Amino acid sequence: MTATRDWHDWHLPYGDDTSPLSRRLRLVQQHINDWLGHRSDSSLRAVSVCAGQGHDLIGAVAPRSDAYRVRAELIEYDARNVAAARMGIAAAKLTGFTVTQADAGDFAAYGTAAPADLVVLAGVLGNLSESDVRATIDALPRLCASEATVIWTRTRRDPDLTPAVRGWFAAAGFAEEAFHAPSDVLFSVGVHRFHGQPQQAPSSGRIFALVA
Repeated sequence: MTATRDWHDWHLPYGDDTSPLSRRLRLVQQHINDWLGHRSDSSLRAVSVCAGQGHDLIGAVAPRSDAYRVRAELIEYDARNVAAARMGIAAAKLTGFTVTQADAGDFAAYGTAAPADLVVLAGVLGNLSESDVRATIDALPRLCASEATVIWTRTRRDPDLTPAVRGWFAAAGFAEEAFHAPSDVLFSVGVHRFHGQPQQAPSSGRIFALVA
């Protein structure tokens, strides 16, 4: 895990409802709600990769009357973010949510999280090298249950990698369900459904390393 940025202070723009980060968060939360609305399962497993303070999953699930259906594991390395996420979970009384302090770039972090019905990759792909973006997408069949949904974000700052990202998802067995690329900001939000064959996750092994 590379720590070249203050990942706790990175969350400060969430305090401004008009910030691009807040706008992106609302889109991610909308798709988490859509996912829950389309799944009738009595129990669903979600995992948030590099979860930060957990605003996306906590904020989307907490207001719902069926929040009890979701068992979520938030994987985060920064100790301050872990503490903030745990406080948010306790305040929201989400008894099915847990936070694991671990390096989400290693398969070892997913021993109790995979296979998941929802994988949240918000704020991850934009902080990886191109080769690690591809490696992360290629690793998803080892983290996903059958028909799992992946919600991801990525900047479109030059050089824009999102066309390649969408192609890599297709090659890994995913069908695109949504892609948002607002004209006045650089973020994008994508949603893909896994139609391939789930694979066994190894007990350890490098998936990615953050570069920013």
